[in-house]
Amino acid sequence: MIGKEAQAEFLLEAMPYIEKYQNKILVIKYGGNAMIDDEMKHSTMRDLTLLQFVGIKVVLVHGGGPEISSTLKRMGIESRFVNGLRYTDEETAEVVRMVLAGKVNKELVHLLGTLGAKSMGVCGIDGNMLLCEQEDEALGFVGKIDRVNTELIHTALNAGYLPVISSVGYDESGNIYNVNADTAASAIAGALQAESLILMTDIRGLLRDRDSEESLIKKVYVSDIPSLVKDGVISGGMIPKVNCCKDAIRNGVNRVFITDGRVKHSILLELLSDEGLGTMFVKGD
Repeated sequence: MIGKEAQAEFLLEAMPYIEKYQNKILVIKYGGNAMIDDEMKHSTMRDLTLLQFVGIKVVLVHGGGPEISSTLKRMGIESRFVNGLRYTDEETAEVVRMVLAGKVNKELVHLLGTLGAKSMGVCGIDGNMLLCEQEDEALGFVGKIDRVNTELIHTALNAGYLPVISSVGYDESGNIYNVNADTAASAIAGALQAESLILMTDIRGLLRDRDSEESLIKKVYVSDIPSLVKDGVISGGMIPKVNCCKDAIRNGVNRVFITDGRVKHSILLELLSDEGLGTMFVKGD
């Protein structure tokens, strides 16, 4: 009985949040363990289906680094990394497009469909969505986003579809670019003026002490970020992730969350409860 009561309480608590997000755009960046583990993948897609059912306009942006590495290995192509980022030569860029825009993207669309969601799989090349230039010559065909064309995304949302977008970009010379999924999600959320952006990751959120998940920082104002970097709270791989949060906020997104994709229903707990789960970034002081 306690379990049923808890479920009812959660639904009652969620009601004002559902109302707040109805007909608003929510962008989710999906990756990490939530993507690798089949049970977690099913759980995450079911949560997104629920959000669509209650009238929230969901946009899913995904990467697929482990799948790319596995495919390259099977093809006898060595994976190389420069400062933690995948070096992408022309051959690797083709594999990235094949794996992300093909295998991974269509698997997610198929799973959403089996759960009852209306979804549409696209990549950043479709509809001239993600126009890029080279991020750094040392990284090869890794893209820095110059412009986001949201026409195709709005067309899908207005027709009742959940766009599933793989983080592949292009330039006007016909080159294909591997784009970091956090960066793509941030740029897309800003261009859409989304209500919120959720970055799913493999840690609880931003920790004041990286060795203690109990030191989670629940709320960060954009103006706090420089001092948190200076104090070493934001360091290493968290710096580019937090920069994506900052860019999204400055481009018009109201709230950005870094949340733990290893926890079942983390998206619902983040959006539809008083307590939240990870770290929320907001504008202001």
